[in-house]
Amino acid sequence: SILTHDHYQGGRHVFPMELAPLQKTFRFTGFEQVKAGIVKWPMSVLRLTSDSKEDLINLGDKLLQKWRQYSDPAVQILAETDGTPHHTITPIARKRDGQFELDLVLRDNQTSAENHDGIYHPPKDVQHIKKENIGLIEVMGLAVLPSRLKEELEILAGYLVEGKDIRSNEKIEKHAEWVERFLPDYDRITGENVMDILKKEVGNTFVHVLEDAGVYKCTPQGRED
Repeated sequence: SILTHDHYQGGRHVFPMELAPLQKTFRFTGFEQVKAGIVKWPMSVLRLTSDSKEDLINLGDKLLQKWRQYSDPAVQILAETDGTPHHTITPIARKRDGQFELDLVLRDNQTSAENHDGIYHPPKDVQHIKKENIGLIEVMGLAVLPSRLKEELEILAGYLVEGKDIRSNEKIEKHAEWVERFLPDYDRITGENVMDILKKEVGNTFVHVLEDAGVYKCTPQGRED
């Protein structure tokens, strides 16, 4: 796994998503027997819990249909543009303590002039780590990273320990700005700690990827929206 408790300290988030707490609970009219809440997670997640599997399916389907039609132009959330639909949901189902639980992750595939890959797609400043779409497994906190990264991090580790110029190697020069941002946080990088540091920083970057994929951000303003 790429995320640990250390990546979301300060009462923000925990790993994995199924262990993340609820920030707010409520009930939906007509489904009062279903406990509902907003999950404390980088992405926008509703959690439904009930003794009845059928109630969860029915309410989940109703929320999916509502989300497909929902727009809020004030925060750049549009159900469709020029006939192209943008909204869907990533569902995750489980059984916990004898009850059925359904997590519904709100997704939006809009693009813009500034974000050709997608408004809720990994932005350019993290694409040296991850530029592919965020799928079901990653939504739950497990990063599926490109295979190229294994070799790149091994090379990068050697350059960091030896104090060599990262920009001098075409395979890892893309990581230079990233390294310059986190390097001041560490007193000393050695052969013993370098890979642990890199793994932690890759995890931090993946957290940002998930945050950018969240339609409503896990912030006071985002939750108010």
